[in-house]
Amino acid sequence: MTIKKDKNSKVTKILQHIKGDRVIWAIVALLALFSFLPVYSASSNLAYLYGNGNTFTFLLKHFAHLLLGFGIMYWVHKIPYHYFRGLSIIMIPVIVVLLLFTMAQNTTIGGANASRWIRIPFVGVTFQTSTLAAVVLMTYVARYLSRIRDKKVTFKETILPLWAPVFIILLLILPANFSTTAIIFSMIMILVFLGGYPIRYILFILGVGFLGLTFFILVAKAFPDSFSNRVLTWESRIENFVNGVDSQEDYQIERAKIAIARGGIIGKGPGKSVQRNFLPQSSSDFIYAIIIEEWGLIGGVFLMLLYLLLLFRLVIVAHKSVDIFGKLLVIGVGLPIVFQALINMAVAVELFPVTGQTLPLVSSGGTSIWMTCMAIGMVLSVSAKRESNMSEDSLDEPSDTMDIEEDNPLEILNKAI
Repeated sequence: MTIKKDKNSKVTKILQHIKGDRVIWAIVALLALFSFLPVYSASSNLAYLYGNGNTFTFLLKHFAHLLLGFGIMYWVHKIPYHYFRGLSIIMIPVIVVLLLFTMAQNTTIGGANASRWIRIPFVGVTFQTSTLAAVVLMTYVARYLSRIRDKKVTFKETILPLWAPVFIILLLILPANFSTTAIIFSMIMILVFLGGYPIRYILFILGVGFLGLTFFILVAKAFPDSFSNRVLTWESRIENFVNGVDSQEDYQIERAKIAIARGGIIGKGPGKSVQRNFLPQSSSDFIYAIIIEEWGLIGGVFLMLLYLLLLFRLVIVAHKSVDIFGKLLVIGVGLPIVFQALINMAVAVELFPVTGQTLPLVSSGGTSIWMTCMAIGMVLSVSAKRESNMSEDSLDEPSDTMDIEEDNPLEILNKAI
C-alpha cells in the first residue's frame, strides 16, 4: 500500500508541473509514440542508401529529436503567453537576417535552388529557417491584429507595421520553398480574416500577392540562372499532377498509391511495408503512405482523426482564452499544424501536388518537430493562463462561459474570434 501511494504521489508531482489542455498533451504524446514504428520501418531505405543498413541509428535520432522537441514544448508552455508579443517584434529582424544568410548559401539540388537549411556551428545540426519564420510571423500578425481589434484603421496605416514584414519574409522564403510560402500566406489570410481585418483590404492583399508571384515567375524565367531554375520545379510538379507526366515526383506518387493499395483495410502489419524500399522520402514526406500500407485504412483514418481532434481542441482553447491576443495566437500557430498534416495526407493519396511538407510530429526530421512542439507549447501557455484564472476566481461568481464541449465547433470559433 505504501508503494502504491509513493507511485501515485510521484505521478501527481509530475502532473503538477504540466499545465494547459490535457487533451492536447495526450494527442501530442500519442502522435509521438505512434511515430516510432513507422519511422523505424520507413528508415530502412535511408539506412541502406546512406548508412550501413542499421535502422536503429535513425530510430535513436528520431528519439533525440522528439526528446528535444518535448523539452522545448515544456519550456515554452511555462512562459506566460503575453511575453510572445514583445518576442515576436524582437525576432522579426533576427528572422530576416537568418533567411538572408540561408539564401546566401546558394545551395542547389538537381539544378534547383534548395537553400532552406543552415548548419548550427559546433553541433553540426542543420536547421530549416523558414519553419521558425512561420511561427514568429504568425505570432507577430496575431499581436498586431489584437492591437487594432477595436480601432478603425486605414489600409495605409497597416502597410509598414503589418504587411511590410510579412512580404519581406515571404519573399525571402519563396525562391527556395514555394509550398511553405503558400502555406504561410494562406494561414495569414485566414488569421487576418478571423481577426476582423477589413475584407476589402484582404482582397487587395490577395491581389497584390498574386501579382507579386506572377512578377517573380516572369523574372525567374527571364533570368533562370539567378533563381537556379526553381520555377521549373514548380511547373513540373503542377504539370505532373494535372497531366500525369512521368518524372521523379510521378514515381513517388505511383509508389505511394501502390503502398496505399497494398494496405487495404487492416494493413500488412508493423514493419512489413514493401514500398518503403522503393519510395523516396518514405520516412518524411510520404510516411503517410507507409502508415496505410502497414496499418491499413483503419490506421490512416485514426491518424487523421487525431489531427482533427487537435483542431477541435485548438478551437476550444481559443474560445476559452482570456483576451483577443490569446485567441489569435492559438489559431495563428496551431492551425498551420493541422493544415500541414492534411496537405501531407492529400499529397500521399494524390489529391494535391508534391509539396515536400512533412507530417507533424510523425515524420522524421528535427526542425519540423522542434517548431511544431514550440507552437504547441505556445498554445498550452494560453490554455494554462485560463486554468490559472479559473482557479483564482470565486466559486460564487457566475461564470461567463458555457459548457463548450457541447457547442458546435463552428459556433465556438465564431465566438472565439
